[in-house]
Amino acid sequence: MATRDQPGQRPNIVFIVADDLGYADLGCYGGRPAAFGPVSPVLDGMAAAGIRFTQGYSNSPVCSPTRFALMTGRYQYRLRGAAEEPINSRSRGSTTLGLPPGHASLPSLLRAVGYRTALVGKWHLGYPPHFGPLRSGYEEFYGPMSGGVDYFSHCTNTGAHDLWEGEEEVQDIGYLTDLITQRAVDYIGRTAGGDAPFLLSLHYTAPHWPWETRDDAAVSAELGDKLFHLHGGNIHTYRRMIHHMDEGIGRVLAALAAQGALENTLVIFTSDNGGERFSDNWPLVGGKMDLTEGGIRVPWIAQWPAVIAPGRVSRQHCLTMDWTATAIDAAGTAAPAEAPLDGVSLLGLLRGEAEFERPMHWRMNHRGQRALRQGRWKYLRVDGHDYLFDIDADERERANRGPHEGDLLAGLRDDWERWNASMPPIPADATVSLGYSAKDMPQR
Repeated sequence: MATRDQPGQRPNIVFIVADDLGYADLGCYGGRPAAFGPVSPVLDGMAAAGIRFTQGYSNSPVCSPTRFALMTGRYQYRLRGAAEEPINSRSRGSTTLGLPPGHASLPSLLRAVGYRTALVGKWHLGYPPHFGPLRSGYEEFYGPMSGGVDYFSHCTNTGAHDLWEGEEEVQDIGYLTDLITQRAVDYIGRTAGGDAPFLLSLHYTAPHWPWETRDDAAVSAELGDKLFHLHGGNIHTYRRMIHHMDEGIGRVLAALAAQGALENTLVIFTSDNGGERFSDNWPLVGGKMDLTEGGIRVPWIAQWPAVIAPGRVSRQHCLTMDWTATAIDAAGTAAPAEAPLDGVSLLGLLRGEAEFERPMHWRMNHRGQRALRQGRWKYLRVDGHDYLFDIDADERERANRGPHEGDLLAGLRDDWERWNASMPPIPADATVSLGYSAKDMPQR
């Protein structure tokens, strides 16, 4: 298959991130059709046209920490802001809780080698005037700064309006998923025919709460600032929200094709963490905020017709920051010595090279969680209890092998401790923000 390694043929990169999408929410990951039909026909088609990873993970089971890793290509634990689980509205005005503008980022590195750069959608990495997309390498930004907004009012759970163009508030009317899609399509139309390649970060808020489809403006009016929406929602609304996003991605792919840019565009799709209360994570256990598989194993799809053969399925172990390293590699640049990548480029694998060993480490302030995936084995600690699971045989993490494989458990625990010692400690003032608890709904 022809590749695009020649000078002047660097790929465009469209990096799509869903918000709180479960592992099996898409048809290509085993999700069942909804009453209205297939939930994700466009993403299913992307997987068929490119590569689908079955062992792809997010850097964290909660949103803003993963986004730090996505932007920097490094373990998020290296930056103070990422110790918040997640950054919340109380951090507005903070000079420390955000992505430092001086830190090398995916957009700043690509922009330095001639890429046009834009973020359309969610930022969630700190608030102006100290932080923001335009301060970290993006030429253009359209979307919300915070972690969650209403799809119609575009307000946060404090009632503050949160829709921006650059660093100016905009009062656009419409369903947020569709507004994000339209801006992405417009950007491709303005940019794809130019002389420079582009990075378009397309960060949907879907299917994050509140539970509102395109037809639910009345729900928005009733909710006000109660965006956690603990009294509403259902799987039917949730799946329609995914479908709206899928439709939007179809429009983005069509815009690339109309500009003759689809062939040499690397389109990446993943989620910032595992699913929330209405998600389908089968066969995995747990979800958002958990280091069990349902909180961190997420859909991973890539399409790049010039490079990736269609119909591929990979069991490569990989983390969000590996996509960042891959994009930097594909752009023909590298991270600076003062901010070396922890992410590992998958460019060779996309071209057809063999899979490779990839240890992956996690930690969470919430419930004192820690995890290490090494080959088929996973070391996990939750609430002070240590577990060992054979993930290849037991994806649901129900059969604790620790009591029978004591030496293996001890070795993996020691490996995790060595890795943890290489990271800054969790600050004493780091916060954990939970949207709901057992008083709101029964927990597993």
